[in-house]
Amino acid sequence: MERDAFKEVAVEAARRAGAILEDCARTGFSVEHKDTVNLVTDADRRAEQAIVETIMKAYPSHQVLAEERGSQGAGRSSYKWIIDPLDGTTNFAHRFPAYCVSIGLEHADSVILGVVFDPTRQELFMADAGGGASLNGAPIQCSRTPNLNDALLVTGFAYDIRESAENNLNHFAHFSLRAQGVRRMGAAALDLCYVACGRFDGFWELKLHPWDMAAGTLIVREAGGRVTDFKGGAFSIYGQQIVASNGLIHDEMVAVLAATGP
Repeated sequence: MERDAFKEVAVEAARRAGAILEDCARTGFSVEHKDTVNLVTDADRRAEQAIVETIMKAYPSHQVLAEERGSQGAGRSSYKWIIDPLDGTTNFAHRFPAYCVSIGLEHADSVILGVVFDPTRQELFMADAGGGASLNGAPIQCSRTPNLNDALLVTGFAYDIRESAENNLNHFAHFSLRAQGVRRMGAAALDLCYVACGRFDGFWELKLHPWDMAAGTLIVREAGGRVTDFKGGAFSIYGQQIVASNGLIHDEMVAVLAATGP
């Protein structure tokens, strides 16, 4: 089946990129600043090149949207691979082992396949639209935590946190007073996968990019979770807001966001 072939290519690409990241983590890498706090490493670029080469070898007519190289092949196919070769670059640069490779496949404006690979733990999260979600081949489901008071949440902060008043600090404060706990890991794709497998009960963030969310949001949904914007409305990977949860605490999370304001 075509979908199985897509999976094989995505997994091969993710594992190739993960091996590059682990090699760089052992042997060293260079770091550049995109701006004051936004980093890129040569590991990002090497991993992205390996992913794109693997995909293009199998599907040369497909589109690609990748964090470092942007868009290529626009309009030539209804399939688009959405790639983050290293989600959690700041963590990686500081040798904090919370980063991953994220690969989503979009077809006709819907994400149909998501693969997230954490090379530090050798954890491969995957979802196929309509086919469920898995971790290293075993099915996963979101938590059954029934209310926000008992929930462990996770979030992140955009790179413009020092310049923009819309920086999520107000939401972080309000959720900290309503939930059992709030964490900040620094890799949105992993955050979403951890919601999908029940390690977190909910996630929210502002100003993410399609490559941060494409794979992870499908994995959450296929694990039985819910994904919306801050108002509980339709979610788009090209939007600026995301709330992802086990579904049971979702309305409470949206209510907190509404009460907090912009």
